[in-house]
Amino acid sequence: MTNEQTSANRHNIHATGRQKLLAHLAMLLFAMLIASSFSIGGLATRSMPPIALQAVRYGATVAVIGTLCFGIFRHRFRLPSEPARFFVLGLLMAVYMVTMFIALQFTAPVATGAVFTLMPLASAVFAWMLMRQRTRPGVLLSLLLAAVGAIWVIFRGDLAALLAFDVGRGELIYFVGVLCHAAYVPLLRRFNRGEPAIVFVFWATVCTLFFILIPATPQLASIDYAALPGFVWFAALYLAVVTTGITFFLLQFASMRLPAPKVLGYGYLTPTFIIILEGLIGHGWASASVFAGALVTAGGLLLMARLPD
Repeated sequence: MTNEQTSANRHNIHATGRQKLLAHLAMLLFAMLIASSFSIGGLATRSMPPIALQAVRYGATVAVIGTLCFGIFRHRFRLPSEPARFFVLGLLMAVYMVTMFIALQFTAPVATGAVFTLMPLASAVFAWMLMRQRTRPGVLLSLLLAAVGAIWVIFRGDLAALLAFDVGRGELIYFVGVLCHAAYVPLLRRFNRGEPAIVFVFWATVCTLFFILIPATPQLASIDYAALPGFVWFAALYLAVVTTGITFFLLQFASMRLPAPKVLGYGYLTPTFIIILEGLIGHGWASASVFAGALVTAGGLLLMARLPD
């Protein structure tokens, strides 16, 4: 058996039993935490440019994870082997983050949400190309069902708005970012060399910060930091620790145990969790029609979770 065949077989072995359940629960928590970042991040960007906020967020993440990694857990600080893999991961995540905010200058959030639903299916393609990771037809069908529900939620049950959807410059820009994120998840498994998870997370985050600083530096230099409200610093810390550091651990944990499309399929729950969170904090509840779409998404994901990997 060749090395390529051995690698392909290894990447098609997935978790069972308790480890599989934990991986699915990890991605459920992932979707909930990502949803919370939209409300908090949206409020913070009223006082700080979005890309600059991402740079501060990743800078704080590097500081927190670095302290845990080399201070608390006392891992030896040394450059990683094959550092190019972390630069690839950092570039892919940075492109995703930056294109998302650039796209919002040209299109509405609802349109970027519709483009986002292509990510799990794109990840299935990348998983096969990069690792020969096979996706069963039943899993693809369940993902399509979940995507239909997610699109209905994103468009708030407005059929006219859905039919009027038009692909423009913003959608195309964000699609580039979606492709980068879709490739990112299978590469987490392909690039793993058995390092402690926190060490892997640290170097991937450092490289993401490096690439985000390229467009963010001019914005960072022009900010009056003394005039920023305290909420911005709270938001940056929350985004750094909860929706960057913790979610990266969850994503890596799940990607080592589940096929890439199943991992990213939980992203379809993010719009539903956003609607629930917005309702809980007093911004109004969605219609019954929208919640029907959420139930379709949940049903599709439940079917996906129960199907063989």
